[in-house]
Amino acid sequence: MTSWAIVAIVAIVVWGIVQSNRARGHHDNRGVSENDRALEEENAAARQEIADLRERIRVLERIATDNNGSVAQERARIEREIEALRKEQD
Repeated sequence: MTSWAIVAIVAIVVWGIVQSNRARGHHDNRGVSENDRALEEENAAARQEIADLRERIRVLERIATDNNGSVAQERARIEREIEALRKEQD
């Protein structure tokens, strides 16, 4: 084989490898594709949103139960008594 034939074969093989890598996604130096990085960012955003929603649910549960608990009922009773005493003074 001539040297030009060897160069042509090597060029074709390298071109094939490059095309194969492009078909799978663009890779950075660590081998992580852009698509993988985008999925990781999307997963992180989804995890943060879930954490935020869980916190909102905790707050809503606390609000829903605080007004119905015995402590809240006792507080409301005391407030009514205080208001009744204020009205008596007037």
